Amino acid sequence: MGARPIALLDSLRFGTLDDPRSRYLLGGVVAGIAHYGNCFGCPTVGGEVAVAPEYALNPLVNVLCLGLVPRAGIVRARADGVGNTFVYVGAKTGRDGIHGATMASEAFDETSAERRPTVQVGDPFAEKLLLEACLEAMATGAIVGIQDMGAAGLACTLSEMPARAGTGAEVDLDRVPQREPGMTPYEILLSESQERMLLVVTRGREADVQRVFAKWELDAVPIGRVTADGILCVRMRGELVAEVPVRALTEDAPVYERPRARPDWLDRARDFDPRELPEPDDPGAVLTALLAAPTIASKQTVWRQYDHMVGINTLVLPGSDAAVLRIKGTPKAIAVKTDGNGRYGYLDPWQGGALAVAEAARNVVCAGGRPLAMTDCLNFGSPERPDIMWQFAETVDGIAAAGRALDLPVVGGNVSLYNETLGRAILPTPIVGVVGLLEDAARRTTQWFKEPGDLVILLGDPDGRLGGSEYLATCHGRLAGALAPLDLERERAVQAACLAAIEAGCVRSAHDAAEGGLAVALAECCVTGPRRLGAEITLPAGPRVDERLFGEAPSRVVVSVPPSEAPRFARIVGEWAIPVSTLGRVGGHQLSIRIGETVRVSLPVATLAEAFENGLPRSLAEAV
Repeated sequence: MGARPIALLDSLRFGTLDDPRSRYLLGGVVAGIAHYGNCFGCPTVGGEVAVAPEYALNPLVNVLCLGLVPRAGIVRARADGVGNTFVYVGAKTGRDGIHGATMASEAFDETSAERRPTVQVGDPFAEKLLLEACLEAMATGAIVGIQDMGAAGLACTLSEMPARAGTGAEVDLDRVPQREPGMTPYEILLSESQERMLLVVTRGREADVQRVFAKWELDAVPIGRVTADGILCVRMRGELVAEVPVRALTEDAPVYERPRARPDWLDRARDFDPRELPEPDDPGAVLTALLAAPTIASKQTVWRQYDHMVGINTLVLPGSDAAVLRIKGTPKAIAVKTDGNGRYGYLDPWQGGALAVAEAARNVVCAGGRPLAMTDCLNFGSPERPDIMWQFAETVDGIAAAGRALDLPVVGGNVSLYNETLGRAILPTPIVGVVGLLEDAARRTTQWFKEPGDLVILLGDPDGRLGGSEYLATCHGRLAGALAPLDLERERAVQAACLAAIEAGCVRSAHDAAEGGLAVALAECCVTGPRRLGAEITLPAGPRVDERLFGEAPSRVVVSVPPSEAPRFARIVGEWAIPVSTLGRVGGHQLSIRIGETVRVSLPVATLAEAFENGLPRSLAEAV
């Protein structure tokens, strides 16, 4: 697109970590991200790691890449200009990756391990050279269009780029750089070898582009030209080996209208009432167990393997609600976050999709950013099953509704289907990435408490539900119950009030209350900063202790406010019709949570920090 990548975020899902294979997969994936990202020179600044049994056989690796480009410098994936030249650049084509897209479009079975050769072999140093060469070549003005060779390789780029422009393509495969002898036209067209791009170069300026790529010691070979007939015409050794209208491979391809059916088991799962379970005898022990659970615990074990400072743009490092990166040469900054909860998607796909948007945007707001746009990766099982197709359609509708309510356009994304093995599908997992803008980077906000004496204030309703919660999954091994309702107008108002207060400079910290409920959010405010601070908190009395402490609900943000700013804060947030309640004050070395008149949690901050910081390392070390 003409952009320089400035940040990566990775959203990862694995089976439970008592399974040795899940621990192996997590370690391998993290090492792979670290190796490629660190060598390539793009900081990995955030993401998520979550575990559930449903991901054991089909782990998920979703990656968001953020780039910066001057508006006038945007380059599109189009083959405009009849007579212009297709130029192949980058690494040579091999047999690795052939049928990678096909493999990703099939459910797995006992023979799936045999498909390992379809996984591509990456070279981050070649990718770095390709990045610099492409950006330098774009600066010459000779490049009309560009597209990476991803799924289906050349076959994809040679059909998609002309289809977008209403043109065709004529190419000679003999000219494609190859690293293996005897490759057939089929293999060359479908290879998914990495670090390759296809350029459309203005006719007569091929030498200008080739000089740039020669400087970076990369191939830049003219392999064909743009035609006017809308046909992809491919030759090899003088013979016509493929001839097909490009639209037949793109816009005119068949559209599936698959059967959809609401699953029979869903009502039974939702009808479960968590209040039938006994209340915990020791809520403090539950809190430490949740803080140590892999989905909630500190991910420092993961992100310390990544270079999150290369490029020296990162202002807020991993470990807060959202990453923040400066825009050099301006006072502005960008906040970016990914989010998604498969348990929510399982129990209510529509709400699961909407909540992914709401929480990602809320996290960006908590960092001081005004959400601008979102992208998504939709991870599901086989759409040939009516219940999975229903989940998929409901999720898309939920994302669309949340986007409209929060004024967030969907500017890109991906769909990953057939994530199942032997008929067992993953949880419906929409991962949403939201990018926001800070007009003044100095107004960036982090999630941890800063000063003793600050007021702790909740924006939103203190009531939560245990249905679909981390508490229910971790402490009771249940995935059931009804989710707390999502009011998108309330969500919009809470975000607007929080952002206005941050931009006015009267908020010292802001943290959304998500997995684990209010108790976990408050504990994270105490332990995640460079200076650990306790708090004295009072929550309103409720029907159940576990529901009040660990119940989950959307549209809730915990902020800390200096007492001197409290009147101004109240005036600002008072412009929105949202619940606002003062919960207590920052200070001391204990987190004390009183419900009504009774202290239910009183733990040293050091105890909370030990559980939070060592939970994931302990899970990874078990049974090793």
